[in-house]
Amino acid sequence: MALSVQRQTTYWGIAAIALGLVLWALGDVIMPFILGGALAYCLDPVADRLERIGLSRVLSVVVITLLAILIFILLVLLVIPTLVTQTTALIEAAPAAPNQIRAFLEERFPALLDQDGVIYNQLVNIGNAIQARGGEFINGLLSSAAGLLNVIVLLVVVPVVTFYLLLDWDNMVARIDDLLPREHADTIRSLAREIDRTLAAFIRGQGTVCLVMGIFYAAGLMMVGLNFGLVVGSFAGLITFIPYVGALVGGALAIGLALFQFWGEWVWLGAVVAIFMAGQFLEGNIITPKLVGDSVGLHPVWLIFALSVFGALFGFVGMLVAVPVAAMIGVLIRFALAKYKESLLYQGPDTPSE
Repeated sequence: MALSVQRQTTYWGIAAIALGLVLWALGDVIMPFILGGALAYCLDPVADRLERIGLSRVLSVVVITLLAILIFILLVLLVIPTLVTQTTALIEAAPAAPNQIRAFLEERFPALLDQDGVIYNQLVNIGNAIQARGGEFINGLLSSAAGLLNVIVLLVVVPVVTFYLLLDWDNMVARIDDLLPREHADTIRSLAREIDRTLAAFIRGQGTVCLVMGIFYAAGLMMVGLNFGLVVGSFAGLITFIPYVGALVGGALAIGLALFQFWGEWVWLGAVVAIFMAGQFLEGNIITPKLVGDSVGLHPVWLIFALSVFGALFGFVGMLVAVPVAAMIGVLIRFALAKYKESLLYQGPDTPSE
């Protein structure tokens, strides 16, 4: 005898609450496993393609692992040292930034910095706050044994988890499918395919977009000689998955730095502006439509809301799971709305179903 709808809803609700409590309780402990699972999910199509050309699953995973190690070594040798150096220099320069802004404005716009004015007082307050708290925060972050341990754990555990999950991915999917309740198996499979399509379009596609835009911004800013160009460009590319935010925030940082460095050299200042205008054009009209498409189904406002809520509830782990959970909830909401429009509650007893 089938369970009633009310009882099934109760059971699934309890399962969802239990999952939320597990995420909240374990916190950063499960972060390497979430990252490993995300990487395995992203790399599974590559392994499947290698299998289709004749390689075994084990050999496919070994090839992917060796390529990943090669890329990591190249990053360590060529990119990461420069990125770390520029980031450290930017952090060290941050406490002096308000004083530099004040000197810049005093030299070129003296009327704005009347000592009784709002701008002057705000710059003084910002400088005092950064000097009081910034150094303490940075020193604590760099000297924290727990923070160093977390980095080591990520570097060691994530690749291992990714390797084994990728190796056994198809078997895990088959086992999960075997555990589905038979009464709802077809519906769950259909929803899972829709969720997979949405996640694939967003995570794999948008991840590639972030990588391409990060390289574009970083290379462009370094070519014009902007100080900290690699850091600003990489950061702008990293947050490109939030529509318009990457270009706006990265552009504001780059143009702000360029005003100090290139004041009076309007060609170079214009070049920085042109880089972000060109990047926004390429992203919106060529790169994103080709790599992501229009069928993702994640509205920018919904995405920002999910990141904010999950980040507040579960910290960094919450931000990691925010996008896939938002995609899943979006698919479930669209499914529920479709069922609602087929129901008597929407159509009424005398309205023929379409």
